[in-house]
Amino acid sequence: MRSSRVCARGAGSRLIIDTISISVVIPAIDEALALTALLADLHAQEGADLQIIVADGGSSDDTPAVAASHGAEVVESAPGRGTQMNAGAARAGGDWLCFLHADSRLTHPRQLADAVAHLEAAGDARVAGHFALRFVRHSGGRRCFYRHMQAKSATNRRYTINGDQGLLLSAGFFDELGGFDTRLPFLEDQRMASAIERAGAWRLCPHRLATSARRFEREGEGARYLLMSLIMAMHIAGVSAFFDRAPGVYARQRDTGRLLLMPYFRLLRRLWRECGFRPGLWIAWRIAGITLAQSWQLFFAIDVLLEPVAGRGRRLGTRLHDRVLWRFIQHRPGQALLMIILLALVFGPLQLWCRLRENHSSVSP
Repeated sequence: MRSSRVCARGAGSRLIIDTISISVVIPAIDEALALTALLADLHAQEGADLQIIVADGGSSDDTPAVAASHGAEVVESAPGRGTQMNAGAARAGGDWLCFLHADSRLTHPRQLADAVAHLEAAGDARVAGHFALRFVRHSGGRRCFYRHMQAKSATNRRYTINGDQGLLLSAGFFDELGGFDTRLPFLEDQRMASAIERAGAWRLCPHRLATSARRFEREGEGARYLLMSLIMAMHIAGVSAFFDRAPGVYARQRDTGRLLLMPYFRLLRRLWRECGFRPGLWIAWRIAGITLAQSWQLFFAIDVLLEPVAGRGRRLGTRLHDRVLWRFIQHRPGQALLMIILLALVFGPLQLWCRLRENHSSVSP
């Protein structure tokens, strides 16, 4: 897909340049500081004709003014990333749509042009692209955690693609998918990822996309990852009551701080009592099946941990799982055993860890 742009070259002469037409949509709320850097990256992009749209969800800072001063179109929207991105897409005129978070950074001057070329090479109109991540950190430690997260973002496997990795697809495919699901102010990325898997295919695009680790660093890496896992389990198992009643399950960036997990575990206990023992077991059975289907992640984590010894990118354990072990893992007795282990973990050691962590936080200066 291409759009032609006419440019002047000398007196009375014109040059027709074949360009890639991309509308970049950035949802933002109170992101004036982060947005400046991303807009500078976009203006430095080569090989693509960009329309930059900032979909503001009601900022109280200078986000709209910063966007306008950098030549971006500003669209006012109700808050919620899916709602904001749909509003931005409605203003888009490009052949391709690229959705980026405000704290993203491009790492190559032809990142978007190369990504479109990569998707076009697939020869399929129903294809979408995402980027592997590189975390931008402001504190030390947790190196293995971030290496694991970065490596996993490049696997292209189910449930590993999220909004931080960007989304690039043709405007026609986006329209066919019906836009982002706006039933919740979050999870729009996971629902879009599932819709793309059902209707088309994902491709990992060239060059990494840098993203801020600020939420992990403020909330605590272990706590945020555990809550992310809980959110995904509740989402895939269809436990909508959890999201209706969860206290601030995904706070705005400006409201983040040390993450307290006990309110979510107390909610799980209440939901278990309210739904009854047998329905609760059925939900636990479904979650165990989902976890079992993700068994490759354990072997992948071990591979990443052993990278300093085995060499970067060597995935011996993951290949062993995919080629041999998964056949012995995916069975009903294994699912039943895993269900019992998960229930014991959730209502035992995990809650104890959360309680000790939060008690320590309350006495720390």
